Amino acid sequence: MTALPPAARPLARLAVGWTALSELVPFYPLYALLFLDTGLSAADVSLLFAFWSVSAVLTEVPAGALADRWSRRGALVVGGVLEAAAFVVWTVTPSLAGFAAGFAVWGIASALVSGTVEALVYDGLADVGAEAAFARVNGWMTSAELLVQVPTAAAASLLYALGGYPLVGWVSAAVCLAWAVLALRFPEPPREPDGGSLFATLRRGVADVVHVPVLRLTVLAVALVGGLDAVEEYFPVLAGDGGVPTVAVPVVVLGIALAGALGAALGGRADRLPDRALAALLTLAGVLLGAVAVVPGPAALAVVAVAYGLYLVVLVVAEARLQARIESTRRTTVTSVAGLGVELGGLLVFAVWAVGGVVAVAVLVMAVVPVVAIGLRRPALR
Repeated sequence: MTALPPAARPLARLAVGWTALSELVPFYPLYALLFLDTGLSAADVSLLFAFWSVSAVLTEVPAGALADRWSRRGALVVGGVLEAAAFVVWTVTPSLAGFAAGFAVWGIASALVSGTVEALVYDGLADVGAEAAFARVNGWMTSAELLVQVPTAAAASLLYALGGYPLVGWVSAAVCLAWAVLALRFPEPPREPDGGSLFATLRRGVADVVHVPVLRLTVLAVALVGGLDAVEEYFPVLAGDGGVPTVAVPVVVLGIALAGALGAALGGRADRLPDRALAALLTLAGVLLGAVAVVPGPAALAVVAVAYGLYLVVLVVAEARLQARIESTRRTTVTSVAGLGVELGGLLVFAVWAVGGVVAVAVLVMAVVPVVAIGLRRPALR
């Protein structure tokens, strides 16, 4: 972090540390297994995941408006407490009803966190005259989110061996409370009050997206690019199709995640690339993803890893350019609108995969490129 202005380094360290801690939840690699081991069917598990998604989607934008209207730092803290509560419910009531209730609470918690930390970090950097460093900090945060999968998996295995799902659940709740406490350290610079009710803040934030052409295009670009990350869910499938033994699939998938972490870490520097270079990187990622269909055996997974790394370079830049276009007063609301678009974009990826597999998703990546070229082009400010 020595490349950052000195005034920005404490916030950068805090942001990266908070991101790592928020992902260091041992329940993450195990909760699907918990559901199955409790006796739920595959259909029940799918229903729970759908319930979780609906909860998050319905509360995404209102939660962003609440953070803008009340306190972004406070929204992060409440999000951590609610996620901890969800895992407590799972631990004391391991049943379909208990899991559904936990997912409903977790969906609200996710909505409170989504876009909030980005707004805090961007405005915190702007407060010390270092907003240009956001792309680099955001890249490190994304990289930390992926790298922490290694210790999280190790912790999950150890805790399960020592105390089964109950120990995993209680430790997960404790970790969530820990990152909620850590969120109290984020600076929240004063900003001009956005007069009116919570609904007025929500309405104005959505109106900014709808009526400001440059912002509208950038939100669309971020939504489409961010939605493509749903392809990560199919990495184990690609590993299996590539002939990787089931026992080795987690290690291979982790390797792809590490390649993504490298790409994300380089994303901050890529923000200085010409606009055409970003479109070229995403195009190359799409080409490589499509090549998986013809590259034989495990070598295809190396191609996937490179494609994922290139993709995350573009995603980090896209998120940074979105923040540069938003008015601070409604930053979280607008970011939440983009987050809602990412959720819907992920559903599009799932549908496209169901129709045509990895080749169809590669075509979708290519289709997104023109929107990215227009939505992320400079100048960044309206």
